[in-house]
Amino acid sequence: DVVEKEMYTFEDRGGRSVSLRPENTASCVRAAIQHGLFNSPLNRIWYIGPMFRYERQQANRYRQFHQIGAEIYGASGAEADAEVILLTARLWRELGLEGLRLELNSLGNRDEQQAYRAQLVAYLQANESALDEDSKRRLRSNPLRVLDSKNPQLQSLIEAAPAPLDSLQAESRTHFETVCQTLRDCGLDPVVNRRLVRGLDYYTRTVFEWTNDSLGAQTAVCGGGRYDQLVTEIGGPDTPAVGFSVGIERLVAVTLAQQQDPPADRPTAYLAAVGERPQMAAHALAERLRDRLPELRIVVDAGAGSFKAKLRRADRSGARFALIVGDSELEQHSLAIKDLERKDQQTVGVDDVAGHLRALLA
Repeated sequence: DVVEKEMYTFEDRGGRSVSLRPENTASCVRAAIQHGLFNSPLNRIWYIGPMFRYERQQANRYRQFHQIGAEIYGASGAEADAEVILLTARLWRELGLEGLRLELNSLGNRDEQQAYRAQLVAYLQANESALDEDSKRRLRSNPLRVLDSKNPQLQSLIEAAPAPLDSLQAESRTHFETVCQTLRDCGLDPVVNRRLVRGLDYYTRTVFEWTNDSLGAQTAVCGGGRYDQLVTEIGGPDTPAVGFSVGIERLVAVTLAQQQDPPADRPTAYLAAVGERPQMAAHALAERLRDRLPELRIVVDAGAGSFKAKLRRADRSGARFALIVGDSELEQHSLAIKDLERKDQQTVGVDDVAGHLRALLA
């Protein structure tokens, strides 16, 4: 459906046919082939960026939208499928989101898909008179997509159709059961959706979606799965792969529906420089601290303002510590560290500040 109905394709000024990317999995595979990533046995990558689909605009469905995603190249086991799903689950927890439902299915390998396709086509052809025009078109081009129809009049017919899980052989069945059990062992509650097929033809074995009812008809926030043949189909070496993408606009919609504030992007330390010479030295001091303590998030206030005004700004920033440097501290090669939670303060030599902060944060 994406290729047939939703691609943004046009000619540029040079008469070349240009298509805007509708998703990023194939683009990442192409880039990995071009830059030799598949020379390594295992790779984990992530991406973020805009995508484009020429589709009917409605709530939470846009012609330009943004996705963030991750892929694992080179891992064929069920543990890799579980890893990417657990990564998404942790993202929801970090964002404080609730009510997202995890649905899984297995489409099997290519041989199992061919066997299932034959069963499904026979069933749909026997019931073709009951199909709508869109499903008749899908029957000819991609029968699995009939299972994804949202037409209420077709749901009983779809429910009675054979399911991909019924065509799995022992190896694929064990793979899927291992994915589900690993997720349960990690505290998730996956729901097996026998009709879940996803909208792209490259998927093999595991497919999954995270959905939320607050989005209305467009319930999917995140989706992904395994695609073990895509790398070779694009021209790369035989490489198993699995990944996911999150629709950022839909994620924002869920966050707003739950009235969640975005996670506070708070600094660890607020460097307040008071006086002309300290203001000139402030950024050099901050860079030294960043080199020695890479995890430190530090904001530099080297502008005008009184000592009290800068401390008020430090409080409002949400930082744990105010690092204070004035003329006297500069002359003594020291900084005053004020713990804004405990309200205590001590002076530490510049060379000892990183170690002191590390100890306080431990």
